[in-house]
Amino acid sequence: MESLLNLENWFTLAMLVVLQAVLGFDNLLYISLESKRVEPSRQAFVRRMGIMVAIGLRIILLFVVLQAIQLFEAPFFSVHMTGIVEGDFNVHAFIVLIGGGFILYTAIKEIYHMIGQPDFAHEDTAIRRSVGAAIFLIVSMNMVFSFDSILSSIALSDVFWVMAVAILASGALMVLLADYVAEFLDRNRMYEVLGLFILLLVGVLLVSEGGHLAHLKLFGFEVLPMAKSTFYLVLFVMVAVDVVQSRYKNKLLAERKHEAALAKAAKAQKLEPAKGE
Repeated sequence: MESLLNLENWFTLAMLVVLQAVLGFDNLLYISLESKRVEPSRQAFVRRMGIMVAIGLRIILLFVVLQAIQLFEAPFFSVHMTGIVEGDFNVHAFIVLIGGGFILYTAIKEIYHMIGQPDFAHEDTAIRRSVGAAIFLIVSMNMVFSFDSILSSIALSDVFWVMAVAILASGALMVLLADYVAEFLDRNRMYEVLGLFILLLVGVLLVSEGGHLAHLKLFGFEVLPMAKSTFYLVLFVMVAVDVVQSRYKNKLLAERKHEAALAKAAKAQKLEPAKGE
């Protein structure tokens, strides 16, 4: 009861909700892209169910990590091929590496599919997944994204209810926003390219972070994590370039339409005297 009346806990809760919302953006993007592989009538259900199951498992994971955090940090597998590959892998590093690699694979595959699809009429039916498979992938990737948010929460608070409520609040926000994000991408197909490259950037971030956690060295060079400040700067530049390019493209199209209209009007004026004769 005392912890409920503690203003510091409520202030920390507000900070954690904001943190969870920021860290959950890339997860929400993945959910929106993954749900498109399901039949249109089931996509909203897949998004909501995937998020709700993932949030429940995230709270369980939070409890497990709090009880056995040392087990997640202790190395369980080592590779020492001097000059080629060296590293000590713990559970945290392994999950982040595998998750980052899978996100990289997904983004590259979707980009290839986008530019390699010869017939747009059959694009929506080219690759389909069952509802169960899509929910499984959404939940699995949500667990990968969970580690950063959970460890960040533990760094800010040691009160379980504060962290659990922050996770539930972020989950509710994701459920509310998932359909809007998916609908926005459907209405603005050009932004799918931006979304996929953001997903690619997230994969690079996770792989570099996992490699750093494992003290991984490739050919004698240590794998360094991408700084979060660098990640957000690159993200901002990508979004800014896409917005400016989109507006400039619309401006050029408007100018071309205007020039075409002027040329058509001039041609019509030249033809009118000829008809009068």
